[in-house]
Amino acid sequence: MDMKDLFTAGMPVFLHSIQVPKELVTLVLAPHPDDFDEIGISLRFFRDNGDLIYVAVLSSGASGVEDGFCSPPTRQTKGQIREEEQRKSCTFFGLPESHLSFLRLEEDHAGDIIENEVNVDRVRDHFLQIRPDVVFLPHGNDTNIDHQRTYSIFRRIASGAGYSITAFLNRDPKTISMRHDVYTVFGEKDAEWKGQLLRFHESQQQRNLNTRNHGLDERVLRVNRKIARENLQMTMYAEAFELEFFEGTTRGPTDGVV
Repeated sequence: MDMKDLFTAGMPVFLHSIQVPKELVTLVLAPHPDDFDEIGISLRFFRDNGDLIYVAVLSSGASGVEDGFCSPPTRQTKGQIREEEQRKSCTFFGLPESHLSFLRLEEDHAGDIIENEVNVDRVRDHFLQIRPDVVFLPHGNDTNIDHQRTYSIFRRIASGAGYSITAFLNRDPKTISMRHDVYTVFGEKDAEWKGQLLRFHESQQQRNLNTRNHGLDERVLRVNRKIARENLQMTMYAEAFELEFFEGTTRGPTDGVV
């Protein structure tokens, strides 16, 4: 059974209830440090299943660090802080250091990723070196510009990659709307582990405390509680994904509906 048959046999799919192939090559395309951690429970499932996980952080996300968090408050210093936070969280997760890459794509004056040919080629070169079977990334229907552009860049690359790819588009606090094809359900013990993973991003934890009166950990877990409550009628937590399948031709992707 190939990946498309596995996941479309009956939707929605609960990730822990199916036999995912082992030794899949999995790539996380993270627009910023901390996007990897927002789907940490699902990625841990793939890790424990024996699949290889790689993480490519496209932007350092320096614009997301408040001036008062560091000195001097330069873009370079902020970027270094965020990358070091990602290294610490990935070490806690158990990701080999060699599987984490910072692509540092060109950004515009607002600090957003630019979708130009230089950046597309940089991501494509990295992508084709790894040749992932599965790619995790934020959904493109999102208010965050970097999430939109990451999805657009990925779609261009995957449509012309020449082999089959399964994309997991994850629900994020800024996702506008999406279809829920796959759920990863988890309880309080796993929520505590995920909260610890997210708190390695100290700059984002503090920024959220300052601007929203709750940390990054609680912000993400609130979304996970909402998914479980409103979509599954469960008093637990859930990560949710929409699937896209790229068939290895120039026809482009097919979605998860059969």
